[in-house]
Amino acid sequence: MDLRWEFEADLWLWTARADVWTFVSLPAEVSEEVADSMLTPPRGFGSVPVVVEIGSSRWSTSVFPDAGRGVYIMPVKKAVRVREGVDVGDVVTVAIELDTR
Repeated sequence: MDLRWEFEADLWLWTARADVWTFVSLPAEVSEEVADSMLTPPRGFGSVPVVVEIGSSRWSTSVFPDAGRGVYIMPVKKAVRVREGVDVGDVVTVAIELDTR
């Protein structure tokens, strides 16, 4: 079973209340494979822990189901965006793997 995926995705903004977050959406096929590959039940809000790579940055986070889009979405921290020189509207190459720790 493959627990690692690589894809390209646009960075986009999500706003709620006074909060603004930057996300990427996982492709539908990758979202389905993540759901099928989970080794443990999802955590709060249906989140799935993953380890992510964008450029030379690597960190742990979670992907979250987005019912409106029908896929998982993943936050991208400001520190990563600054370090990698990317921002909202840019297309990034993302590698994720399930965090089995």
